[in-house]
Amino acid sequence: MNNPETRPPLPPFTRETAMQKVRMAEDGWNSRDPERVALAYTPDSRWRNRHEFPLGREQIRAFLASKWQREHEYRLIKELWAHTDNRIAVRFAYEWHDANGQWFRSYGNENWEFDDQGLMQARYASINDLPISHAERLFHWPQGRRPDDHPSLSELGL
Repeated sequence: MNNPETRPPLPPFTRETAMQKVRMAEDGWNSRDPERVALAYTPDSRWRNRHEFPLGREQIRAFLASKWQREHEYRLIKELWAHTDNRIAVRFAYEWHDANGQWFRSYGNENWEFDDQGLMQARYASINDLPISHAERLFHWPQGRRPDDHPSLSELGL
């Protein structure tokens, strides 16, 4: 367990540990720190993210850095959908605006697969963007971790 490449909770997942893993992923992505987030993935992790297919931590790190340069004021909520021994399915929504100030809510689903050390070895994401007005925004916490008392996707009716 002293291996720096170990990321508890480890598979096989229970409902509780899967929910913990989902929240940890949400917190990491809300940090908008590509270095930090990339460490949650295996060195040879495989991704599908829309039309892009990053392979390995270095490509993931570069992908995330580029993403967060384009997606301003990014705020994300993830929710557990299902889990098995070493797999977790989530649904998510995030809000952001582009360089012109147009706000979007991006909706999606992700399928994750983990190795024995709790690192994600595969991530398959399907995502759709919905333009929204500033007044339609629902995610208003300060940049960073979503507060524990902020409504979930289900509570927001998303």
